[in-house]
Amino acid sequence: MGLSKKKNNSDRKLMGAVEAIVFASGEPVSIQRIAEVLETSEEALETQIGYLMEEYNQEGRGVRLVRLDGYLQMCTGSEYSEVVRKTLEMRRNTPLSQAAMEVLAVIAYNQPVTKAYIEQVRGVDCSAVVNGLAEKGLVEERGRLELPGRPLLYGTTQDFLRCLNIHSLQELPPLPQKSPSGEEVSPKTS
Repeated sequence: MGLSKKKNNSDRKLMGAVEAIVFASGEPVSIQRIAEVLETSEEALETQIGYLMEEYNQEGRGVRLVRLDGYLQMCTGSEYSEVVRKTLEMRRNTPLSQAAMEVLAVIAYNQPVTKAYIEQVRGVDCSAVVNGLAEKGLVEERGRLELPGRPLLYGTTQDFLRCLNIHSLQELPPLPQKSPSGEEVSPKTS
């Protein structure tokens, strides 16, 4: 029996409502918010999200439904990125510099962090790099630290997760550990 025969009419309406909300938004939408608006439990919603993801994420489909740390968003299948870029005459994003990658790693693994913390870890001024990452939408301000001068705190964004093709920060690889002698050792895998 196929998926379509297993779903009743109310399930189809719920699934259609989720699909419409995520499509119309264009931005990641909180699963919790969708459940509130549709006046249903997150558990009931998860079942419908599973059906939708199964349908959208089939090979050959041009649109994907992705989960980003408690949010849903529709995006283009990666195999179609070049034709979409050409059609929309989008200019190709320039790759991140080594400095930008280092700053992004410091923020991702330690967030929320201040610019002073990033500079302490890297040993150089990072103002331009942090501003560039914010302009690209990979990091954002997350408030201020309750210290003199009230420095800004930075964290990664949903776009950061999407660019790395991960669902949450827990999917980042573990950092290497330091041995008592100060040498890096690979993290143990179970």
